[in-house]
Amino acid sequence: MGSTPEWKKSSPQLIALFEEIAPHGDAIVQKKMFGWPCCFFDGNLFVGLHRENIIFRLSAVDLENFLQLEGAAEFEPMPGRKMKGYGILSDPLTRDRKALSRWIQRSLDFARSLPSKEPRKTTRVTAGKKVKKTI
Repeated sequence: MGSTPEWKKSSPQLIALFEEIAPHGDAIVQKKMFGWPCCFFDGNLFVGLHRENIIFRLSAVDLENFLQLEGAAEFEPMPGRKMKGYGILSDPLTRDRKALSRWIQRSLDFARSLPSKEPRKTTRVTAGKKVKKTI
């Protein structure tokens, strides 16, 4: 079997930074995804933490520019599994907060252009019975 990536939590300092610079608004929801704080607009993930990094969902043009930054790369949560349209930035605690906020705004602007994502309906089995659940 292949090795499983380590699902290490973000540091309290990075979480505090994220809470400081994360946007707020009517259609913005902050929740955890795989244990990391993230922001969603109309159901679409647009920015979040991954280990000690920040991930951004960007338009193709913005992503191309983003990838020119030192410490930026395409987001690959597991080896060989790139998430199309997402970039990741290392060492966010050492970066200029205004620059991070500008990239977050670009991500939010892109998320606003996407169609709304409705909650998925899933079926799970509980004690031998199927239960429909909206996630």
